[in-house]
Amino acid sequence: MDKNANVAAIEHIVAKAYAVISGPAEAERDWDAMRALYLPAARMTAMRPDGTETCTVEEYIARKRDFLTRNGFSEGALVNRVEVYGDMAHAWSSYSGDWTEPDGTRGGTRGINSFQMRRAENGNWRIHSLLWQIETPDFPLPADMEATR
Repeated sequence: MDKNANVAAIEHIVAKAYAVISGPAEAERDWDAMRALYLPAARMTAMRPDGTETCTVEEYIARKRDFLTRNGFSEGALVNRVEVYGDMAHAWSSYSGDWTEPDGTRGGTRGINSFQMRRAENGNWRIHSLLWQIETPDFPLPADMEATR
């Protein structure tokens, strides 16, 4: 697979990772589709102002299912940067997301996702780990990672 095809495949997986957690309120997510994106031992780690939370994909689903379904949630990439070396890749992806609380209050988030990926034996790319940091006043998105959707 040439470099452009690898980058396109990885950007497709990043888009699917955002799409699988996004949806309107009361809509169950396709958790099997999410599981298929990640390697079985994958770790997900969120860095927030109030601390760090790390989990497996199954733990993420258990912890976030109610919030995502109850409030609706939409997240998408602003800017992606992809690097590939052999059978490993890194996608640095700024994101923007929003939701609606049960009382109608709108919430929003932005930050950067760091996707580490591996090419499986069948040639398909899968997420090895995901690390993300939420934007704060102390850590705004870099200008080159901002874009409008």
